[in-house]
Amino acid sequence: MSAVLGVEQETNVTELGAMDEAGFSELAEKYRRELHVHCYRMLGSFQDAEDAVQEAFLRAWRRRETFAGRSTVRAWLYRIATNTCLDVLAKRRPEPATGGEALWLSPYPDRLLDELTADEADQPEAAALARETVELAYVVAVQHLAPRPRAALILRDVVGWPAKDVADLLGDSVHSVNSALQRARAGMREHLPAERQEWTGGEDDTHNRELVRRFTDASMATDIDTIATMLRDDVRFAMPPVQGLTIGRDAVVADWIEGGYPEITGLRGVPTSVNRQPAVGYYVWREQDSAHVPLALDVLRISAGAITEVTIFGPEQFAHLGLPARLEGAAR
Repeated sequence: MSAVLGVEQETNVTELGAMDEAGFSELAEKYRRELHVHCYRMLGSFQDAEDAVQEAFLRAWRRRETFAGRSTVRAWLYRIATNTCLDVLAKRRPEPATGGEALWLSPYPDRLLDELTADEADQPEAAALARETVELAYVVAVQHLAPRPRAALILRDVVGWPAKDVADLLGDSVHSVNSALQRARAGMREHLPAERQEWTGGEDDTHNRELVRRFTDASMATDIDTIATMLRDDVRFAMPPVQGLTIGRDAVVADWIEGGYPEITGLRGVPTSVNRQPAVGYYVWREQDSAHVPLALDVLRISAGAITEVTIFGPEQFAHLGLPARLEGAAR
């Protein structure tokens, strides 16, 4: 039995209310990563999830005496974290009607997701971490849902809560929650790629690793013709926070050419992985620093031997992904 579950069994209502701050923090910290991933699904932003978890822990500490023992500590913290996320969403400005990517979307590093899957037999979050619920395509689709249907979808389909518990959290009837869930699932089908069953992506096989290597080499050489041969006809391209989604090889390549990509020189690439997808952090030579500095992160989706999606993020994402702040060495 995991340490987390062990603490669950040993913690009763009286003990939780009487805990000092150090003891409460030790208990809450055992759930930090899974709550962070939950908030990330809700909010689509790594940093917003970080802030939401911190706020949720503060609320939980202040309300610890209200824990009545009718649920586990884990479920109680999920309730508080979900409500915190709903408060964040209530303050956000709505997405433009044109659709596309969420303005605040950011990637989630696999090295942190691995914390939850180190011991799948004992981790209560393991079943909720199926690849498709952390891939960018899923996270983006979720962001198109209204806040309450979004919460219903994640709590029911990802975390696995009964409809009655979700209804209690949202202050709705079970019928209302089930209706919201149906609307949310319909919304997901609308915004996910049409061939979702094929878009499992991330198969860790030799062919896909070789494809990522060739893509990286061609990108460092800004060889756009070679890159184009690796893209599927209906490839999707997005570059948050720029609004919009470009679909189709010719349109994507034209977009990159118009943006001046072929003129970039002195690139180096560092492989990584985010959202259970292959990614490459690119660095560009900057003479005044005598080093390569962060330029962009390409996140790829691969299906049937071709690249089916490219999402490009800015250099501000490198720090929380654990990528170097600079690469030493002469320009190439």
